[in-house]
Amino acid sequence: MNRSLFTGAAFTAMFAALLIVSASCSPQRAQSGQTTTLRYGFISEPVTLDPLSPANTADGRSLLFNVFEGLVKPDTEGRLLPCIAESILMEEQGRVYYFKLRENIRFHDGSLLTSADVYYSLNTAQDAGFLGLDLIEHMETDGDYGIRVTLFRPDPLFLPYLTAGIVRAGSTDRDRNAVGTGPYFIESYQVQQSLVLRKFEDYWQEGVPRLEMVTIVFMADADALVLGLHGGSLDGAGLPGSLAQQLDPVRFDHFPGYSAMVHLLALNNASEPLNDIRVRQAINYGIDIQEIIDTAFYGHGEPSGSPIIPGLSVYYNESLADPYPVDHAKARLLLQEAGFSGRLSLEIIVPSIFTMHVDTAQVIAGQLAEIGIDVNIQLVDWATWLDDVYFGRNYQATIISLDSPIVSPGSFLSRYRSDDGNNFINYSNAGFDQVYDATLVETDAQRRIELYREAQRIVSDDAASVFIQDILGFRVFRAGAYSGVLSYPLYVIDFASMYGR
Repeated sequence: MNRSLFTGAAFTAMFAALLIVSASCSPQRAQSGQTTTLRYGFISEPVTLDPLSPANTADGRSLLFNVFEGLVKPDTEGRLLPCIAESILMEEQGRVYYFKLRENIRFHDGSLLTSADVYYSLNTAQDAGFLGLDLIEHMETDGDYGIRVTLFRPDPLFLPYLTAGIVRAGSTDRDRNAVGTGPYFIESYQVQQSLVLRKFEDYWQEGVPRLEMVTIVFMADADALVLGLHGGSLDGAGLPGSLAQQLDPVRFDHFPGYSAMVHLLALNNASEPLNDIRVRQAINYGIDIQEIIDTAFYGHGEPSGSPIIPGLSVYYNESLADPYPVDHAKARLLLQEAGFSGRLSLEIIVPSIFTMHVDTAQVIAGQLAEIGIDVNIQLVDWATWLDDVYFGRNYQATIISLDSPIVSPGSFLSRYRSDDGNNFINYSNAGFDQVYDATLVETDAQRRIELYREAQRIVSDDAASVFIQDILGFRVFRAGAYSGVLSYPLYVIDFASMYGR
């Protein structure tokens, strides 16, 4: 029997080559500072407070990161560390995983966490269709603090899927009663107003967190965040470069960091005329990504050209950084070949709360006009965007940023599989499906890397969408007020790492 035991440094070393940028279960702490409170501006509310709901959005997950924890959690260097699990034993080349749980972890209601809670949480997440958990064949608990997970097939890269939040066994009202084990508990939630996070005094890691209370203030849009910072009603907020530029660096500290999301002009591959690859290629050749970055993001950022983030550098296909260099003549020729000799109309639906997406749409509209495409920008509220675009797939094009709930290239790529429920661009390519499916069973690390890169190339060759960048944004705070602001491979904000000065 092949066994590998992972605890602390040994576990970290094993996965150092697999994951690149990340967040820690043991938040890094700088020199001691004054514990204080934080009012942090946000422009999108959680759809649900349930960490095991597939309806959760990137913004919701970014906040619940502070409330719930998984068996493992990534650190700031891109390594997975034991979190709720104290140690992990891998057997049979990754077909069997045995987790020894920490014995001093309490939920926010005071109850002790046991293996029954982990069993219930993983089973619930599996039923909800969480990525990768369909690999689980069966689970069995071993006393109060042990659980063995057996997969249908070996997968030495299974652990990234186990960041799913652990909840109390039998809890069915999670959206109204969000009880986790994280450094903060939800003290109150007022829809369209605020979400208050309070320090959990019985948190299992001593000395964490150091901020006593974090109030998430929900604002109408990014411009409102700037006004709140200027007016003093907010202590901090996340902003794109175009808005961060408006804040005086004497009054505000700027902490740069990538969003860990793919910023793209998403094209509905099933909608005419975008169901013609020549039209999609023409759009790609007509768009100058560097001009978007220079204009809408004040030059902050770099083109990516791939459906995964460049931060996953082991897997990222660098040859796709500029797969469609600007070529207006080629773009017009492709449109003519597709039967469009006159001007073509294209509607781009944009969620109005995201200024960076609205700015991007305006730049793209001007660029596409030069190749004979007239763009109509339709601004909608977030709820409408989710209903009509993401879930309803009733659109031609949209501008959005797509995240991954786990640190894995497979998570970014899975949404392009023909039958995937998150494939809202309606992309379909049997060749891609075959390559993607091969990544799920390939045990050789180098071969899996090659397959991931090939999958990216197929999506790019099909001009499935226009992949722009991983947005370089800024977390802005009152000057001299806060430290311990960390960057992550996931779209999250870790308030437990922060402290007041």
